[in-house]
Amino acid sequence: MRWRQWRRRFRNAFEGTSRRLRTVSLIILVAEILGVISAVDAVMKTRTSQGAIAWAVSLVTFPYVAVPLYWVLGRSEFHGYVQAHRIADLALDPAIEESVAVLEQYVLERPPGPYPAAAAERLAAIPTTHANSVQLLVDGEETFASIEEGIASAQEYILFQFFIVKDDELGRRLQQALIAKAREGVRVSFLYDEVGSHALPRRYKDELREAGAEVYNFHTRQGPRNRFQINFRNHRKVVVVDGRTAWVGGHNVGDEYMGKSPKFGYWRDTHVRIDGPAVLAAQLSFVEDWNWATGRLPQVDWVPDPAPDGADMPVLILPTGPADEFESAALMFTHAISSARERIWIASPYFVPDEGIMSALQLAALRGVDVRILIPDVADHMLVYLAAFTYFDDARKAGVQFYKYTGGFLHQKAVLIDDLAAGVGTANFDNRSFRLNFEITALVGDPGFIDEVDRMFESDFAQSRIVGPDEYSGRPFWFRLAARVARLTAPIQ
Repeated sequence: MRWRQWRRRFRNAFEGTSRRLRTVSLIILVAEILGVISAVDAVMKTRTSQGAIAWAVSLVTFPYVAVPLYWVLGRSEFHGYVQAHRIADLALDPAIEESVAVLEQYVLERPPGPYPAAAAERLAAIPTTHANSVQLLVDGEETFASIEEGIASAQEYILFQFFIVKDDELGRRLQQALIAKAREGVRVSFLYDEVGSHALPRRYKDELREAGAEVYNFHTRQGPRNRFQINFRNHRKVVVVDGRTAWVGGHNVGDEYMGKSPKFGYWRDTHVRIDGPAVLAAQLSFVEDWNWATGRLPQVDWVPDPAPDGADMPVLILPTGPADEFESAALMFTHAISSARERIWIASPYFVPDEGIMSALQLAALRGVDVRILIPDVADHMLVYLAAFTYFDDARKAGVQFYKYTGGFLHQKAVLIDDLAAGVGTANFDNRSFRLNFEITALVGDPGFIDEVDRMFESDFAQSRIVGPDEYSGRPFWFRLAARVARLTAPIQ
């Protein structure tokens, strides 16, 4: 009798274990199949070989973790925006058609022969215009004083877009300025990124709406196909007043950008103010983003006006993003580096280039170009900070010089190409800006402005230290290993 009970208990336990084993085996099989399918998708769709390899290996080796991460973070194309962009273009046609004839007189005439800016213009799908005035704004005090002055002068409308908006002293100051204009009857369109401004309280937005402003987030996940489209960011910072003045650059709205961060202290950043026909290109970038976010177009003016001070600066506004036909931001930097004959100076808080751009930097240095990369000496994002170390040795062998800014935290995004052009915008020197973020850059070809940017760079270099040969190789093994691991994550940072 006891023997039969033991047999029954053993059989039941065996059958229960078998069922669990079958369940576990089925889960493993499904995970492996999904991993292989996802790896094939990554190989076919990921834009860089580095990213494709990183995803494929992870998906096959660790499918339980990598598969959900891939379908949330691995998408390299921003769906839906292209369709919204085309609809916007169709709706804008009647308004723009009237101003095209006027705008043509401000399009910069190309010289005979090869035209260095031709590739950049094709990427922008917008021509370079003259009759512009550009003011370099160094750091938060100058930048936000200029923006507040512009807001106060608005007569018809204000387009206001930032990646990060905070409910702090600066954020409330700008909020009150916008509320005052909205109550005067000025149309205020306020656009923010839902990830960058995730901490912005509802009260802040409701107060703007109660005054008459329209407030929306960029909302990358709208539409049934885009529920997991969360790895993209609208990193643009654009302010337009009455279609006549625009501001573009690296600042967000927060007290740290005014140098009030307890952690970083002085915050080194750069913006530009633009007057003239180029403002319409910055306005078009905002309008397309607004159309994606709201499904409709703001009421704006499309008649170009020359700069009021008679300035004649050539300006090209280059919006870039993951909805573009080409990898516009990466191509912009590659073109700038390849075009340089005497110098290419780049300032960026993050330096995690892909293989193509790294090769372009090495080749430029090898042919005798003065290649300088200005990066911060302190970290605000540890992975990208660590990954940057792994590039130092290879770049230095070719003659690339790295400078680490020691005067505070460096957040500016600027580039200087020979004595031909200077750029200020929102794009960092990393995969996220190259392929995942919506960015905007102002490229200026005026000698006076280029001299200003030259002096700005020289001042920054004077407050920096040159990276030596042991900056990476002289570090402990654990640090070098951490840096190498961080570099592996570059395609998905």
